[in-house]
Amino acid sequence: MRTFTTLDEVAAAAGTDIGTSEWLTVDQARIDAFADATLDHQWIHVDVAAAGEGPFGSTIAHGFLTLSLLPHFASEVFAFETPGARLNYGLERVRFPSPVPVDSRLRSHVRFGEVRDLPAGKQLVVQHTVEIEGQDKPACVAAHVVLLLA
Repeated sequence: MRTFTTLDEVAAAAGTDIGTSEWLTVDQARIDAFADATLDHQWIHVDVAAAGEGPFGSTIAHGFLTLSLLPHFASEVFAFETPGARLNYGLERVRFPSPVPVDSRLRSHVRFGEVRDLPAGKQLVVQHTVEIEGQDKPACVAAHVVLLLA
């Protein structure tokens, strides 16, 4: 776990690999809970019997479920103990190159991208590559934009 206490430390880490999170299993209970929370009950995610006959041979996690795990993965890799507020500013680019079959284990490789100066602090791009254990293609590649206020 890397801890950043100043905005200068964050800026100095631009363009570097920060670390890799622990593995997290995406089971059917998590997929079903996400479906309930988002009202997205598409059969490929929640109907075990139908999905078993479908193109992936099992249910798969929602792409947005995988994306929603980024804050968890980030919290295992780095922490900000900078003086000001930290705000989620959005996403620059998100792709889901590979589906996540039920009971897959995921982890994220985290890299700090560009850091820009703002009048109120810094804007940081946190690059995530979410890996599926045993697969070559990632589940998700995303550039998360964070505002670090001074």
